[in-house]
Amino acid sequence: MSDEHESERPGRERPSNAADRRGRRASGPASTPGKGRATPGRATAATKEKKPSLFARLARFLREVVAELRKVIWPDRNQMVKYTIAVLIFVSIMVALVFVLDSAFAEGVALLFGN
Repeated sequence: MSDEHESERPGRERPSNAADRRGRRASGPASTPGKGRATPGRATAATKEKKPSLFARLARFLREVVAELRKVIWPDRNQMVKYTIAVLIFVSIMVALVFVLDSAFAEGVALLFGN
């Protein structure tokens, strides 16, 4: 049975370990080309590019905000009414739940410690 599978894939060996199965070689440092060399130094002040002014950065930020807001699909009036009703119902349910729990804990504390 295994001879049939190997005959279907001529020229391919079965990986011997997990590193080979993931496509890496288990030979060590030679398999990772970035290892063994020095870390490059920091850029000097002369090679660093100049930072734009505060107003230039603020103007760029505002232009990007406007560009992103143009991509937004705004809801129509019908959707806004539905979303608003859903939020109000959810908030009402949560307020009622907190009220019930608060009342129950208040009664429990009153029973435990007395009035």
